[in-house]
Amino acid sequence: MQSIAFIQWCLSHLNYAVILLLMTLESTVIPVPSELVVPPAAWIAATGGDLNIVLVVVFATLGADLGATINYVLALWLGRPVVYWFARSAVGRLCLLNEDKIKHAESYFDAHGATGTLIGRLIPGIRHLISIPAGLARMNYWRFLLFTTIGAGLWNIILAAIGYSLKTVCRSQEELVQTATRYSHELGYGILALVACAIVVLVWKNRK
Repeated sequence: MQSIAFIQWCLSHLNYAVILLLMTLESTVIPVPSELVVPPAAWIAATGGDLNIVLVVVFATLGADLGATINYVLALWLGRPVVYWFARSAVGRLCLLNEDKIKHAESYFDAHGATGTLIGRLIPGIRHLISIPAGLARMNYWRFLLFTTIGAGLWNIILAAIGYSLKTVCRSQEELVQTATRYSHELGYGILALVACAIVVLVWKNRK
């Protein structure tokens, strides 16, 4: 029911400033699913609304950059002890954060290095946290921002394409709400599967 109410609110209030704000929150530790922001905005653009599909992607990506920068700077200045303390706190739990998630993001970053910042932006469960280990590792900010922009941009293009294509399936806001709510989790896992396949292909080509 919360997802339905959120999508309905988005459909009534979405503009570029709201997209920027929601995607900024989504890239911090506040649980705002991008799957429930970008596709509805793209659907509005596809059905003759006041939004432009290209600007939807641009503002969503700018929001992702801003939110990721917030995580990066906080991790850089606060350090590992404070980050893990926050993850264990009541506020952290309200943000659906815990110590295991931070450890998982750190392990992923350690295993993949700088490119993990790019690929991690495409993986649900990692994408909004990958900026934290980048900050803890004191990764060069401009390199971090480049990889974040590429990864977030690809993610938002995929979401926008899906939302745009829903114009042939969902003729009304009510149908869009039902479809987005029903398939939001499947959408995330489907994108994850596509990313995993692409990574396997790239690794295979490099080894060959």
